[in-house]
Amino acid sequence: MKCPHCLVEFHDNVEQIQIGNDIEGSYEIKTRTCPSCRKLIFHLTQYKTEQKFDRTQVRMIRTELSERLIRPKIANRPPCPPEVPAQFAIDYSEACLVLDDSAKASAALSRRCLQNIIHDQLGIKKRDLNIEIQEVIDNKLFPSDILDSIDAIRNIGNFAAHPIKSSSSGEIVEVEPNEADWNLDVLEMMFDYLFVRPALIQKKRDALNTKLKDAGKPDMK
Repeated sequence: MKCPHCLVEFHDNVEQIQIGNDIEGSYEIKTRTCPSCRKLIFHLTQYKTEQKFDRTQVRMIRTELSERLIRPKIANRPPCPPEVPAQFAIDYSEACLVLDDSAKASAALSRRCLQNIIHDQLGIKKRDLNIEIQEVIDNKLFPSDILDSIDAIRNIGNFAAHPIKSSSSGEIVEVEPNEADWNLDVLEMMFDYLFVRPALIQKKRDALNTKLKDAGKPDMK
């Protein structure tokens, strides 16, 4: 496995520590020590055991219900691209980090990040996020697939039933299933279009201009 502390691959050697049982299942901590950084890694596992009868014996069947990394605390998404300005990257990264603990908090952060992008990068400032999204769509400020995805934020988030999400985008309110994940997906698409791709194109342009200069030719227009 890859160590979540230092990102070095190592051979998995796990120890299991039983914690207890309740009406929802049994719990254990899986512990590992990275041989590179020598830091402990903990996963909390929920499982259930059931008896299975056959002709000759009774067997206990274990089914894992969930497993969650509890040390170190990291986001279950790729890190924010370095090309993304800090004022957007901070909200996005925090939204990813709290996603497993609170979808409501994650969605509030991602909505605020979306609105800040619309304000600062696109120059659209209206009375609420719902109207701002509509102006982004009407002016076709992104390719159609990204526009459809941005528009879906309103539908998945059910802005009509929860208008506070658009009028006070940073408020922590109830979220619909998968809303927080979808918001982060859309932000990643916007980051790629607004920051990552332009930076890559500029890098290629600069490399080409260097070659043209060495050849005594004018820069690429």
